[in-house]
Amino acid sequence: MRLTSLYDALIERRTHGHKSLAVLLDPDNLDEAGCQQMLELSAQYPVDYFFVGGSLVMTSHQAALIRLLKSRSAVPVLLFPSHSLHFDSQADGILLLSLISGRNPDFLIGQHVIAAPLLRQSKLQILPTGYMLVDTGRQTTASYMSGTTPLPHDKPAIAACTAMAGEQLGLRLMYLDGGSGALCPISTAMIQAVRSAVEVPLIVGGGINTVDKAHAALNAGADVIVIGNQIEKHPEFLGQVSKVVQYFNNTQILTN
Repeated sequence: MRLTSLYDALIERRTHGHKSLAVLLDPDNLDEAGCQQMLELSAQYPVDYFFVGGSLVMTSHQAALIRLLKSRSAVPVLLFPSHSLHFDSQADGILLLSLISGRNPDFLIGQHVIAAPLLRQSKLQILPTGYMLVDTGRQTTASYMSGTTPLPHDKPAIAACTAMAGEQLGLRLMYLDGGSGALCPISTAMIQAVRSAVEVPLIVGGGINTVDKAHAALNAGADVIVIGNQIEKHPEFLGQVSKVVQYFNNTQILTN
C-alpha cells in the first residue's frame, strides 16, 4: 500500500463494504519478544493496520517498536497519539485525534498546534480523526489524562450528533473508543447511530474481547475494529477475530 493512499484505501474499502482489522500496540505493554510474536501471528492471520500508541507511553520503546514493525512487515503503521510528544516520523501515518467527545481545548486543538510544525516537515500521512470516548463501565486512563467526561453509553443520539459535527468540521475519520480495559464494548445502538449520521469511515475499539463482540461491532456498521488488550493477554485471539473480518469480506464478495 502506497503511503499516500492510506485514506483512499479506507474510503475504497468502505465503498465496497469491506471491513478492516487494526491491532493496537501499546509500547508500555509490549516488549521485543511480544512484538515478534505479534508479527508472526499477523503473517498468518491478515491484519490491515498496526496502531501504535497509548495514554502515557512512559518508556522509550515506541521508536524501537515501530522500527521493528517496519522492518518485518508491510502492514501500515499508524500513530495513535495521546500527546504531541508521541510523534515518530518512522510510521506511515498518524491518526490526528481531536477529542470531540470532551471540552478540553488542549485535546481539541492545543496539542495539535505544538505538533503542527513537526507534522508539516514529516512524510507522515495525516488522517484527521474525530475521537469519541464512550463510558464503558470504568474510568479509563484516556478520560483521566484528558480531564474529560466520556459520552454516556446509553445515549446514541449524543454520539451521532457529535460525529455529525465532527464531519461538518472536516474530520475525515470517526473513532468510537471505550478506552483501554473497557468493561463492555460500544453498544451496537451507538455504532448504528453514528454510522447512519456520517459518511466517513468509522473505527470502533475498546472492550472487543470475544468473537461475538467483534461480529456485533462489524454488523452494526464499524468499518474498522481495533483490538488491543485481549491479544496482549491471549495472542491467539488475533486469529479468531481475523477470521470474523474475513467472513464479512467474503460474504460481501459473494453478495456482489
